[in-house]
Amino acid sequence: TPRPPLPVRGRGGDTRDSDFSPSPAHRERGSGGEGLPGGEGLPTPGGESLPGPLLRAYGLPPDEIERLSRQRIDTQVGARLPAQQPERGLVARLVYAAGDPALADLVRLTGDPIQASLDALRDGAPLIVDVGMVAAGISKPLLATPGCELIVALHAAGAESLARSHGITRSAGGILALADRLDGAVVVIGNAPTALLALLDLVNAGSVTPAAIVGLPVGFVAAEESKAALLQACVPSVTIAGTRGGSGLAAAAANYLLRLASEASPST
Repeated sequence: TPRPPLPVRGRGGDTRDSDFSPSPAHRERGSGGEGLPGGEGLPTPGGESLPGPLLRAYGLPPDEIERLSRQRIDTQVGARLPAQQPERGLVARLVYAAGDPALADLVRLTGDPIQASLDALRDGAPLIVDVGMVAAGISKPLLATPGCELIVALHAAGAESLARSHGITRSAGGILALADRLDGAVVVIGNAPTALLALLDLVNAGSVTPAAIVGLPVGFVAAEESKAALLQACVPSVTIAGTRGGSGLAAAAANYLLRLASEASPST
């Protein structure tokens, strides 16, 4: 049954980039079509009116998308999510970002990575990511609240020369080039298994000690192995077992952590 026409709304956007943290007041919004002047019936260059038939049939206002998504995730996987916050919110956020209920059974957390990340971020530690696609998905307002520096390993000085010299990927070269910035940092890997492997080599050698690692590389070569190795490392971590992962999931996890870090510290 087609839904009624979308109501006219002010500036807003699809809230699917928000998470399931206990504090919804910090949700970031985009600028969606609901902000177009004139609302329903607005003509387009092709002569049709907005919203069109598919948008009228299936589209929902942003807040309704958020509410219905939460409801469906709770119905489908609520019993399989961690019982306590903020771990429950993080796993739900990853399920939401992937659109994949199966992830509820695949997320692994070791060594209290959420609290370790919050302590580090609130103390001004850098947030280091492997590639620009992860950085592009991170909320800049949330990043600014705790005043964290965002560093992209792929763009690090010396990354390309290390990659050429040693026959490794530029992402791995970037991690090695940033060795002096990794101690106490929150490191988020969302693309390159080789970047996670390079990081773990440094950790296992005792050369660096990040505050926490979000290791979500994706793919069929070394992704599964790198994440299995992460679970054995002596560092708080978040990962997804198997081949799944990616920049979008890594950014979603980073935004979740930044949103919690932007709230008042429990000690203040």
